[in-house]
Amino acid sequence: MNPLTDSKQMTKAAKFLRITYIALLILALVAPMIGLYPVFVMKLLCFALFACAFNLLLGFTGLLSFGHAAFFGSAAYITGYLIKSHNFTPELGIVAGMIGSGLIGLVVGYVAIRRQGIYFAMITLALAQMVYFVCLQAPFTGGEDGLQGVPRGALFGLLSLQSDTAMYYLVVAVFVAGFLAVSRIVHSPFGQVLKMIRENEPRAISLGYQVDRYKLMAFVLSAALAGLAGSLKTLIMGFATLSDVHWTMSGEVILMTLLGGVGTFFGPVMGAGIVISLQDTLADKVGSWVNVIIGVIFVLCVLAFRKGVVGELQAWLERRRSVTAAPKA
Repeated sequence: MNPLTDSKQMTKAAKFLRITYIALLILALVAPMIGLYPVFVMKLLCFALFACAFNLLLGFTGLLSFGHAAFFGSAAYITGYLIKSHNFTPELGIVAGMIGSGLIGLVVGYVAIRRQGIYFAMITLALAQMVYFVCLQAPFTGGEDGLQGVPRGALFGLLSLQSDTAMYYLVVAVFVAGFLAVSRIVHSPFGQVLKMIRENEPRAISLGYQVDRYKLMAFVLSAALAGLAGSLKTLIMGFATLSDVHWTMSGEVILMTLLGGVGTFFGPVMGAGIVISLQDTLADKVGSWVNVIIGVIFVLCVLAFRKGVVGELQAWLERRRSVTAAPKA
């Protein structure tokens, strides 16, 4: 293959991807003006950010966590409690939620990264269940009733977030910042080391990298970003409940990531969009059967799209580019 031709095709692909992201950003900015329900889109963006945070750990580091709901839900409770009971402004509540989830991630990660594979996954699940028990029993969480009536407040004490429109654009801004943060982490030297650990951990060790330290840093970053999503969810919906820290929430984010495409940037966003859209559309029509329908769709997608929707699309474009460039080799 001609290196110059290949380079030109990669440049075209990068330009196309950039244009796609810009178009999606414009769509997000005008969504309330074209009739899309702001609360639905905000919820979708929160879970898309949650999936992106999880993908940083699974897709780019190769660590499967069954307990990411602990970070999402703990931040939701921390933010809700501080805003409701201590009159924290929204931005301080969000920062506190991220710090809290990051510290929990530090503890969980420190214990879990000493194991690999299914043992790592089971440890994260076990520790996440401990967080669930704390949220169930702690007096400030509301127990089974959850933390209700969390006010949105005013951003920096100046901009009221009571309006869905104002809250919507804050969520869009935070999501874009979180998405760009994940992209920057992955493309940094630190991110390249994470990819090497995912692909060949013994080689990374032989090159002198302290693998456990890199894994722990990735785990904490993923936990903090998941906490950011949980904090936003509390502000949007006005409550935090036990479902936010339940193991089924961890299952949902795994489903979103696998459905969209592990190790891709836009895959988790696509997966979150599919799952949240199905839940919103079918919940009133089929009730609890929505989970069965989503499960069937997931099985079909795994059988037909082993790399996820976005992953398969990228593979198809790669094959097409190779076929197009082959005669010029």
